[in-house]
Amino acid sequence: MFICGSDTTAKTTVAHLAEELGFDVVDAGPLVNARLLEPLAMLWINLAYQQRMGTNIAIKLLRR
Repeated sequence: MFICGSDTTAKTTVAHLAEELGFDVVDAGPLVNARLLEPLAMLWINLAYQQRMGTNIAIKLLRR
């Protein structure tokens, strides 16, 4: 789960909640970076609905 925000305390809280739900949290930086995550969400929506892949798909960050 990509998260971003400028409030460190709030971001820590959100990260803990996401981890409790089973997500691997990736800190995408300050709130200004939310504009970088929005096109990623639009891609997911396009793949799920326009490309008919369904909603049971996800985008994953791979690390070496």
